[in-house]
Amino acid sequence: MKIKHILLSTLLSAFTLVTVQAQHTLTQLWSTDGSLPIPESVLYSAQNKILYVALIDGKPGEKDGKGGIAKVGLDGKVIANDWVTGLNAPKGMGIIGSKLYVADVTDVVEIDIKSGKILKKHEVEGSKFLNDLTIDSKGNIYVSDSDTKKVHLIKDGKVSTYFEDLTRPNGLLAVGSDLLIADSGTLKKLSATKEVTILAEGMDKSTDGIEQVAPGEYIVSCWAGHVYYVKADKTTEKLLDTSADQTNSADIGYDPIKKIVYVPTFMKNSVVAYQLK
Repeated sequence: MKIKHILLSTLLSAFTLVTVQAQHTLTQLWSTDGSLPIPESVLYSAQNKILYVALIDGKPGEKDGKGGIAKVGLDGKVIANDWVTGLNAPKGMGIIGSKLYVADVTDVVEIDIKSGKILKKHEVEGSKFLNDLTIDSKGNIYVSDSDTKKVHLIKDGKVSTYFEDLTRPNGLLAVGSDLLIADSGTLKKLSATKEVTILAEGMDKSTDGIEQVAPGEYIVSCWAGHVYYVKADKTTEKLLDTSADQTNSADIGYDPIKKIVYVPTFMKNSVVAYQLK
């Protein structure tokens, strides 16, 4: 009986260890065709049941008027790759009501979702390379500038510098009163009182998009082709590495209900959907 008890305890311990160490995974569901010219960012809209995809279609920091926004169905079929045209090098996006806001080199562009028409351009004075964008529950818009190492705030139509003690900020995510910043391989949390907490570090320095999958847990993409799962205990799991075939993973989108991660592949001109488990 004693031997059986020891064996049972050993098996239970092993099972517990495997359960604790079990990693999250990404399984590919579909990929769009290659008709999306340099997709940099994907925004999932639950309300409209669609993906908005920012297309650079040129150089990432050049004002050439080639950029635009595409619409892609949740089945991976491209609905329109020219829904919005006349942008420069659009990147991060966010939605307030019926308006889509897009970071576009030195402007935040305001677009009417129903018509696809550009309503206004909010110039961010002194900016050089506006990158990601996030919007909090109060409608405040935050946009990162990777070149000037700043995060700007657009509140009530007025632009100001929100924070600037950074290395090379890219991905942003508003969570409650906090602002998460992907800053050159480190995930930082900036409180409303501007106190910085490190949530994770040691990731590839090309950190790009951030999505929350559970309280204190996040998915972080890196442009070089890596996607990480950041746990509440500040450890990370690498879920995806497509760097060997030079497939990028830029600013991701996320469906929190179905747990689907949407990855723009940049130079491969497609968006790939993965099931998170």
